[in-house]
Amino acid sequence: MLDLHGYGPRLLEGAGVTLQLAVLSLTLALILGLLTASAKLSRHWLPRKVATLYTTVIRGVPDLVLMLLLFFGGQILLNIITDAIYDRFGLDWYINLNAFAAGVITIGFIFGAYMGETFRGAFMAVESGQIEAGKAYGMTPWLVFRRIQFPQMMRHALPGISNNWMVLLKTTALVSVIGLSDMVRIAAEASRATHEPFTFLIPVAIVYLLIASVSEWLFVWLQKRYNVGFGGR
Repeated sequence: MLDLHGYGPRLLEGAGVTLQLAVLSLTLALILGLLTASAKLSRHWLPRKVATLYTTVIRGVPDLVLMLLLFFGGQILLNIITDAIYDRFGLDWYINLNAFAAGVITIGFIFGAYMGETFRGAFMAVESGQIEAGKAYGMTPWLVFRRIQFPQMMRHALPGISNNWMVLLKTTALVSVIGLSDMVRIAAEASRATHEPFTFLIPVAIVYLLIASVSEWLFVWLQKRYNVGFGGR
């Protein structure tokens, strides 16, 4: 990256922070998404109600508000918990919820709800007859999931996962408001210091576009891989 009045190395470092934030948030979102989808498809009413409440709250509250609530409210909650542990057991702990952790947890939590809806629709698209056939052949529930349900579910889920990832990637820019030195915050600081916003914001936009382009190629490859044997449908 160009020197950019001495801010080039910091912008490059910030780009690495942004990419780490996005990948870790995606990982958390996928895990929460699978759990949410499983809960919504559960036979029991309690998991269904909890999952429905979760997705309803996420859809109704702005991402920035959730991030600020978790960053400030989460630290207060951790302090209450550690104080209670000290009063009860005499253990003096302090857990610091830094901006990076708050960003990963918040973005992962938000997109876990969207991934849950994606996975739920994908699970429902798998023909139940194939699952029954697997059970009839003596497969264990785990084997049915791994060999029959999961591959076909992923074939239906990948377009939604791809769209959610693209939105998640852009959402990482919000973490700059809670003090994380990602490339957006660094570019904003450099713009104020030099009064040359385009010098820094255009490279940031290019980096986001580059990550999105590579991601799109990867998802196309995954789609082809999971479509093998289905005639590209």
